[in-house]
Amino acid sequence: MFQQDIQLIAFDLDGTLLDSVPDLAVAADQAVQALGFPSVSELQVRDYVGNGADILIGRALSQSLTIDPSLSDELRRKARELFDDFYQQTGHRLSHLYPTVKETLQELHRAGIKMALVTNKPSKFVPDVLVQHGIADYFVDVIGGDTFAERKPNPIALNWLLEKHQLDASQMLMVGDSKNDILAAKNAGCASFGLTYGYNHGEPIANSNPDYVADSLAQLLDVVLVSA
Repeated sequence: MFQQDIQLIAFDLDGTLLDSVPDLAVAADQAVQALGFPSVSELQVRDYVGNGADILIGRALSQSLTIDPSLSDELRRKARELFDDFYQQTGHRLSHLYPTVKETLQELHRAGIKMALVTNKPSKFVPDVLVQHGIADYFVDVIGGDTFAERKPNPIALNWLLEKHQLDASQMLMVGDSKNDILAAKNAGCASFGLTYGYNHGEPIANSNPDYVADSLAQLLDVVLVSA
């Protein structure tokens, strides 16, 4: 259990709070096919997500986690534009919160814990998603993948939160499902809570050595509120 007084929790979004892959897969598939590339499946996209939309669409075009270096910048830009359009058109209708997410956020909010969202998802898509799933009001700060010059695993967003809220790194916890989340926490000097579900390119989250590993977000309450 964490002994320090956690006052702020930074949450990842996709793969941590929200299973967004069904909609992302539809958009990625439509985008690559529109450019004459082979179709991609939802199963493939589950491996491709987690590093931002540009990386996702590059992987979808390449049919691989490793982006084909022969893909031109112009092609990738066009694919990204198409992807954004198609993703907007999905209305996020196929996405859903993971079990226990809303209840856990409610409990943390009731306990007076500040919560922020730190996602690599493009900022323009985040507000609507949060409102649609009824969790927008829980977050004091929402940081998207293009809010700063660098994304996770760079700690710039977490460092910004620490400075804004005048907290020591020991008072913040990063919650996520991928290696990027755990590395961002380590780079910021704060503790990390890794979830075994979600999107981590098929690699167990435990391999990234988070401070705590859990199968359900509800287990976060036992960690953070143990002394509350």
